[in-house]
Amino acid sequence: MNAVNALSPIAQTENIRGQFPGLANNWHYLDTAATAQKPQVVLDAMMRAGGVDYATVHRGVYARSANMTVAFEAARARVARFMCAASADEIVFVRGATEGINLIAHSWGTANLKAGDRIILSQLEHHSNIVPWQMVAEKVGAHIDVCPLTDDGQIDLDWLEAHLTPAHKMIALAHVSNVLGSVLDAKRVANAAHMVGAKLLLDGCQASPRMRLDMAELGCDFYVMSGHKLYGPTGVGVLWAKAETLNAMPPYQGGGAMIDRVTFENTTYAPAPSRFEAGTPMIIEVIGLHAAIDFIDSFGPEAIFAHESALAAHTRHALRAINAITLYGPEQSAGIVSFSMNGVHPHDIGTILDEENVAIRAGHHCAQPLMDHLGVPATARASFGIYNDEDDVLALVRGIERVKRIFG
Repeated sequence: MNAVNALSPIAQTENIRGQFPGLANNWHYLDTAATAQKPQVVLDAMMRAGGVDYATVHRGVYARSANMTVAFEAARARVARFMCAASADEIVFVRGATEGINLIAHSWGTANLKAGDRIILSQLEHHSNIVPWQMVAEKVGAHIDVCPLTDDGQIDLDWLEAHLTPAHKMIALAHVSNVLGSVLDAKRVANAAHMVGAKLLLDGCQASPRMRLDMAELGCDFYVMSGHKLYGPTGVGVLWAKAETLNAMPPYQGGGAMIDRVTFENTTYAPAPSRFEAGTPMIIEVIGLHAAIDFIDSFGPEAIFAHESALAAHTRHALRAINAITLYGPEQSAGIVSFSMNGVHPHDIGTILDEENVAIRAGHHCAQPLMDHLGVPATARASFGIYNDEDDVLALVRGIERVKRIFG
C-alpha cells in the first residue's frame, strides 16, 4: 500500500475527500468513470449562479444579464485555456460528449461524407461513438471499418496504419477507454489520418479529467468531453474544433441565438460557436464547469494521472492474487480496472460490494461490441478519482473476497 503514497503526490495532500459532500459516511465510491463526485467549490459556484447572480445571457441589456454574460464567456475562455485551444471561438458548449459527437456526425458528416466513403472506429468504443456514425453512414451510404485491439486491450495502430486509404474520411476513437483504461497514442493516429486526408475525432471523456490537453500537440480535428466526468455538473459538455472547421459546418439545430438574420424568405446564421448553441444555454452548468476546471488545475492533470494510475496498478496486483478473477486491459491503465469472477455475474458482484459500502459499475458499460470481443456479457469495473485512496482499494478487495466466500 505504501507504493501508492510513494507514487502519488495527491495522496500526501490535505483532506481532498472532505471537499466532496457526496462521499460522506465512508462511502467507497469507485465509479468515477461513469460520473465524478462534485467538490463543494463547484456546488457553491452553481448555487451562486442559480441564485443571487442569476440572469439570462447574450440577451439582456440590464446589468445582471451583462455580468452573467461576462461570466459565461469567461468560462468559455477558461475551457479554451484548459484545452490549450487557440481561441475561445473554438469552444462549443453542448449538453455532453454524446451531443458533441452527434453534432459532428450529423453536421460535418452529412455535409462531407458520401456513398463509398469509409469511417474507422475501434472495438473498444463507447456506444456514443458508434451509433451516431452508424446513423450517418446509413444515411449517406458510407461504410464503417472496425479497428481491432491488441492482446492487452490497446487499439491496434499497426492495423490502422496498414488499412488506411484515401477513402477514409473520418477516424473516431476514444482517447482513453472507459472500460479498459488504455491510452491512445493520439498523435500517431492524427499523423496517419492526415496522410490520407482523413479527420480525427477523439472522445476525451475519460482523458480530460486526468491528462494534460493540448489540441495542437494532439493534432486531432475534433475533441469532445463531458462536464460531469470533470467533477462538474451534468448537462454540459464541450466540443472543440478549429474555428475555420466549425464555420464551414452547417448548423445542427435551429432557434434563438444561433442566427444572424431571420425572415420567412431566408435565414442567415451566426459564426461559430454561436451557430451551434441554439436556444438559452446551460448557464448554471457552464459556471459550474468553470469551477470544476479550476479545481482540477489546482492539482494538475499530471498529478491526478499519477495518483489514479497508482491506485489502478495496486488494484490489479491485489485482484490478481484472487485466483477466480480475470483482469482485462493493459497493465498500465488510466485509473480504470475491469474484471470478472468465475461463476459470478458482475451484477451479483456489484450488489454484494454495495452491502460493503463499495460502489462499482457492473454491466456492459455502453460498450457491447467490446464485451463481445472479450467473450463476456458484462464486467465489473472499479474506476478511480482524485478523492480515492488506499482505503478504497482495501475495501474493494475485502468485498471481492466476501463475494468469493459466498459463491464458493
